Amino acid sequence: MTILHSDVDGSANSRKMGVLLSNLGTPDGTDYWSVRRYLAEFLSDRRVIEAPRLLWLFILNALILTARPQRKGKDYAAIWNRDRNESPLKTITRSQAEKLQQSIRDGLLGDTKSNVIVGWGMRYGNPSLKAATERLVARGCERILFVPLYPQYSAATSATACDKLFEVLASMRNQPALRVAAPYYDQDTYINAIAGSLTERLLRAGSEPDVIVASFHGMPLSTHVAGDPYYAHCHRTADLIRTRLGLPQERLIVTFQSRFGRAEWLKPHTDETIKALAAKGARRIAVVTPGFSADCLETIEEIGQENAKYFFDEGGEAFARVDCLNDSDHGMRVIEAVVRRELSGWV
Repeated sequence: MTILHSDVDGSANSRKMGVLLSNLGTPDGTDYWSVRRYLAEFLSDRRVIEAPRLLWLFILNALILTARPQRKGKDYAAIWNRDRNESPLKTITRSQAEKLQQSIRDGLLGDTKSNVIVGWGMRYGNPSLKAATERLVARGCERILFVPLYPQYSAATSATACDKLFEVLASMRNQPALRVAAPYYDQDTYINAIAGSLTERLLRAGSEPDVIVASFHGMPLSTHVAGDPYYAHCHRTADLIRTRLGLPQERLIVTFQSRFGRAEWLKPHTDETIKALAAKGARRIAVVTPGFSADCLETIEEIGQENAKYFFDEGGEAFARVDCLNDSDHGMRVIEAVVRRELSGWV
């Protein structure tokens, strides 16, 4: 356990601090083996797949990891950042960290700006949380604020990111002091940013949608029954966005995407809802993904391509995918607000 001594002359306040941004992760490439390595790490996580261990590992290695990497590799190839040879999620998360560092240099945190170093890492894949943490420690950071970039808390996202970071710290004799940012699903800055981003996208579209779909990443129903607050957090976010925009409940609805396997997942499902909306006569819809802090395979390909096709195939005429907050001005205001709030007392 690290004890942070505060000297009489206030020298503790001059010690270096790290801010570590984290997102889910990404394969290193679109080829079979790169995607397989990523999926193996992701789907081996007990927080992600809460199933009998030996049975699941057999299914994973004997069935899923034989065919799924090739299919997902094609999906990643459709959205890959060719210039950097990386996924959009990695590009955006790096940019978020760089912009946050610049904001700190510009005085976001006041006089201690030169003592705060921003890093970034992924729960799965590279750059790993281990490598990111070691870099911050090597640069002299004695305190680290960990910011999982998930607005809504879930054991399969926020908790497993913390698990991994705690595992990293457990290997260190001289640990930095650690603080973990709380979820921000109901924070004014975040709600205003989502509402503002949505409004700007609809203005560019030039037409009012019949329905706005707020699509969140799905979770098995069993996680909700077990007490995970994610479902409630998602609905609270949607309620606040709806109120902020002055919309009735039927104009902004909540759905859940990206289900996997045969277990029952949170409902209603995004793909089924979008098909049903078109079949019932909706001609213009917009889809916003408030649970994702950066665009990735699930937003660009699954929503912007796969679900858009479902809508058009059923007779829809206009489909607007609202970008995630990403490293936009809206998005950076959210991250900056979280960092300012959580560093209170340290700076």
